Amino acid sequence: MPTDQPFPKTDELVFGGDYNPEQWPESVWQEDVRLMRKARVNRVTVGVFSWSSIEPREGHYEFGWLDKVMDLMAENGIGVVLATPTASPPPWFSLAHPEALPVTADGVRLIHGSRDTYNPAAPAYRAAAKRVTTALAERYSSHPALRMWHLHNEYGTVSYGPETDTAFRGWLRAKYGTLTQLNATWNTAFWSQGYGEWNEIFAPQATQYLPNPSQLLDFKRFSADLLRDCLRDQVDIVRGVRPDVPVTTNFMLPSWNHYDQWDFAAEIDDVSVDHYPDTPGIEGNIQVAFGSDLARSFNAGRPWVLMEQATTMVYNYAQGRILARDPGTLLFSTLQYLARGSTGSLFFQWRSPRAGAEFFHSPMVPHVGENSRTFREIVELGTTLSTLHELAQAPVAGRRVNQNRVAIVWDSAAWWSTDTSALPSTDVAFLPAVKAVHRALWLLGVNVDFVRLDQDLSGYNLVLVPSKLAASDAEAETLRGYVADGGHTAIWYFSGSTDENLNVRSGGFSGAFAELLGIRVEEHFPQLAATALKLSDGSSADCWAEAVELAGAASIANFTEYPLAGRPAVTQHAWGSGTAHYIATRLGEDALRDHLHRILNDAGVHPDHPAAGYGLEAVRRYAGDSSYLFLLNHSAETAEIDVHGHDLLSDTPLDGPTALPPGVALIVREVR
Repeated sequence: MPTDQPFPKTDELVFGGDYNPEQWPESVWQEDVRLMRKARVNRVTVGVFSWSSIEPREGHYEFGWLDKVMDLMAENGIGVVLATPTASPPPWFSLAHPEALPVTADGVRLIHGSRDTYNPAAPAYRAAAKRVTTALAERYSSHPALRMWHLHNEYGTVSYGPETDTAFRGWLRAKYGTLTQLNATWNTAFWSQGYGEWNEIFAPQATQYLPNPSQLLDFKRFSADLLRDCLRDQVDIVRGVRPDVPVTTNFMLPSWNHYDQWDFAAEIDDVSVDHYPDTPGIEGNIQVAFGSDLARSFNAGRPWVLMEQATTMVYNYAQGRILARDPGTLLFSTLQYLARGSTGSLFFQWRSPRAGAEFFHSPMVPHVGENSRTFREIVELGTTLSTLHELAQAPVAGRRVNQNRVAIVWDSAAWWSTDTSALPSTDVAFLPAVKAVHRALWLLGVNVDFVRLDQDLSGYNLVLVPSKLAASDAEAETLRGYVADGGHTAIWYFSGSTDENLNVRSGGFSGAFAELLGIRVEEHFPQLAATALKLSDGSSADCWAEAVELAGAASIANFTEYPLAGRPAVTQHAWGSGTAHYIATRLGEDALRDHLHRILNDAGVHPDHPAAGYGLEAVRRYAGDSSYLFLLNHSAETAEIDVHGHDLLSDTPLDGPTALPPGVALIVREVR
C-alpha cells in the first residue's frame, strides 16, 4: 500500500530529467555533471530504456557503466530515480521468445526495432522482466544516490494472439464462473455467437463487421488488470529488497487510457506523470491545469511527480509539427504545474541523442549545446526552484493543494464504454466531454478535483458527471445518497443508459440516474456535426438532443425547434437535501460556462480568489501553518489583484493592490 510520506523525503523541489549516459562515451559524463551543477539539477532518471546495456545477452549482466554513473551522481549530490528497463526488451529476447512479441488486432506479429515490443500476457516476458528488476534491486537498493524506483515506462501495451487468448479466458472464468453467465451478459444469442466451450472465446481481434461491445469492454478491463499485474510484479520485488524507497511508474496523461489510473495509483507510493500539451498559448495552459488536476487526484490529493515535460517545444502530432515555445514560457508553465501539486519538474530528456527515433525531442541540453536559449532557460528555472525552496520557510513540495469544492467523475470504464462503434453518435465520447467541463471551470476560476463514484464524495459541494454511459447500480446509489445528504450534481446526456456491462437499461435512457434526476429520456436525437440547436434561454448547442419527459424535475431551458420544440433540454430536480441537474444536449462553450456558473451558484461554490477567472489562475498550496497563493496571468491584459504577503519569486513584500502583467506569476506566502 502507498505510504503517507511525501516525495522527496527532504521536501526539496526536484529538478532534472531523463539521463541516458549509456548512449554517450564517458568523456561526456563529466561535462554532463558540470552542466547539471550549473543548472542546479538535483535529480536524474536513469535506465529507462537500458535493458540491452544492462543485460546484453540472456542472464549476463554488465553493471560496470551503471555503477560508475550511480557513483558519479552520488559524488555530486544528485539523486537518482532508478528505472527498470522493461518497456523495451532487447533483440535477443524477441528471438529467444517470439511468442512474447506483441500481436496487433489484425493478427500481425510485430518485431523489435522500436519500443514496447512485448506481450504483457506472455509468461516469458513476465519472467524476464522480474529477473532484470531483481538484479537491479539487489545491486542498487542501498546505493546512496538512490531516491526512488521508476518501474517500467508509460505502461500501455495491449496485445492479442495465443498468449493473450489463454490469459483472457482465465480472466473471464474468474469473472463469470460459467459460460451460461458469460453468454447471458454478452447476449451471445445475437448474431449466433453462443459459446459452448471456453476455448471458443478469443480476444476481440479484427472480424467481419461490428464486434460485441460487451466483449470489447471486458477485454479492455482484462488488459488493464494485466498491466496492473505486471506492475505488481516489480513493486513486490523492489519493496521486498528495501521497502523504504518510494516507488512510482509514469502515467501518460491524458491520451493513454489502457489501464485504470486509480488502480495503478493504489499500487505505488506516488503518482508520476508525463505531460505534453499539444497546443501553445492559453489552450496549452488549460491542458497543463487538466493534467495536473488528474495527477493530484490520482495521488489522493498529495503532491505528485512531473516525471516528463518538454523544455522549449510543443508536440502537435495532429499536424505533424514540433512547435517552439515562446521565450519565458518554460518557467511560467512549470510554476503552473507546481501550483497544482507537482514536486518540481523533470524533463525528457537531459541531452539530445545524435541519432535515434527521438533525436529531435525537446531536451535540457540541445544539439547546439550550452550556448542556447534552451539551456539558459533551464539554468533560470533551476535557480528559481532553488530560491523558492530557500525562501519558502516551509516544505512547499511536500504538502497539499487547497481543498476544492467541485469534483469531476473520472472513470476508465466510462471512457472504454464509449469506444464502441455501435453507439448512436461519436459525440458521446468521454475525454472530450470531461475536458470541455474542466476548461469551462478553469475559465470561471474554479479549481477542481477528479473522483470516481466509489470514493467518499461528502467533502464536495458539487460532483459533475460529463459522460458516463455505463453505470452500475452501486454507482447510482452512491450518487443518490450524496445528493440526498445535501450534495449537488450535474449529469450529461446519455449517462447511465447501460449497466456496467453495456446492457441497456429498460424503461428509459439515462435509467441509472433517472430517479435522481426526476426525468425520463424517451428517445435520442443525434445531430449532424454542422447542425446548430437553440434553447429557450438563448443558449446554443449542437450534436445531440433527447426527448426528455419531466418526472418531478423542473425545466430550466427547452429545445425550440421541431421535433423537440418545448421539450426540456436542461433540468433541475430537488432530491433530499440536494439538487440534481441534467443537460440533455452538448452546450456551446459560452452556454456551458453560463449553465455551470448557475449550477455553481446553486451549490454555493465561488472562485478560490475574487480576481480568478478568464485567464487569471489562482491556486493555494499549504505547508504547516503557511499558505502559498500562486497567481498566474494567462491573459493578454495586466491584472490588478489584492494580495497580502511575501512574493517568493521577487523576494518582495506585497500588501494591497498589485499589478500582474501578462505571462507573469506571483507565489505569495500569505499573511495569516
